[in-house]
Amino acid sequence: MKVLITGGAGFIGSHLADRLLADGHEVRALDDLDAQVHPQGGRPEYLDPDVELQTGDVRDRDAVGRALDGVDAVVHFAAAVGVGQSMYEIERYTSINALGAAVVLEEVLERRDGIRKLLVASSMSIYGEGQYRNPRTGESGLAPWLRAEEQLAAREWEVLGDDGMPLEPEPTSETKPLRPTSIYAINKRDHEEMFLAVGAAYGVPAVALRFFNVYGERQSLSNPYTGAAAIFSSRLLNGRAPLVFEDGNQTRDFIDVRDIARCCALALTSDGADGRTINVGTGVPTSIVAVAETIARGLGKEIEPEVVGQYRAGDIRHCYADPALAQQLLGFRAEIPFEAGVQDLLEWLEGREAEDSVDAAREALVARGLAR
Repeated sequence: MKVLITGGAGFIGSHLADRLLADGHEVRALDDLDAQVHPQGGRPEYLDPDVELQTGDVRDRDAVGRALDGVDAVVHFAAAVGVGQSMYEIERYTSINALGAAVVLEEVLERRDGIRKLLVASSMSIYGEGQYRNPRTGESGLAPWLRAEEQLAAREWEVLGDDGMPLEPEPTSETKPLRPTSIYAINKRDHEEMFLAVGAAYGVPAVALRFFNVYGERQSLSNPYTGAAAIFSSRLLNGRAPLVFEDGNQTRDFIDVRDIARCCALALTSDGADGRTINVGTGVPTSIVAVAETIARGLGKEIEPEVVGQYRAGDIRHCYADPALAQQLLGFRAEIPFEAGVQDLLEWLEGREAEDSVDAAREALVARGLAR
């Protein structure tokens, strides 16, 4: 099978390329090599030489058409990524993400007789808050709204039930109502709905995978809008304390990029998830402050995270995956524990330099009233 990966020179795309090549497939990547992700410019040294790289923007119809010629399957990863930044670069994010997806789909339809599968990356961010239960009544499957501004201003961080008492997080299933709280999250919801709707209408099997918090080698260390593990690593490599919002006890589901690549390969080469949206996570919640402390220990840095007590507009408290559907439909279960994955990440970090842009990114949010 010949597979096109848009955004294929990036973090997740390059790992999927490795996986597909190892399985005997051909891989072509279309990537604009954006400077925020690829500050060195040019083809990344980690990209396997067997990947055919075409440079171009997904909004460029000619570039997309050339990249699609002769392929059997399309993986759409190309996107502007970053929750906070999306809230003040609204036009750019919506242009790259929504219009880019539209161009890809229209060009796919011109070649639909030869394309066997569409796979699109979605995000846990589209859920908004995760799923909760009320420990006093036993009611589960609760889908609360964002915490009230007055509550956050009072530094009361946990999600509260109708009785004013804290709710308990539980695994978030695909059936939870979607409540995206950022432009990026809205864009990712649009991605999955566009691909599934077009695939169903034209008879092209499509799958949307909701990635939880992906970490691992090749994550951009100089991009202040990438994942928490890379951001904390960048700070620590520069001898600075990781910045942690709220009280640091908010939790996320951290999944190794190699597990993500394996799940994508399964979705591409089997029909079990066709027409469906699936969580891709571990089902294990990890606190943000624990991530910072684990990375600091691994790097041999005696630097405690700086818990700033501020909060960001649209931030959620807890969200981790219910992974049951991925196992049921694809036979997929995450295999790499967080501690082992972080150790591999730290070995990759040895001797690397990273530009620390976190303060500038935080100031941008504060100036716009998005961090307070």
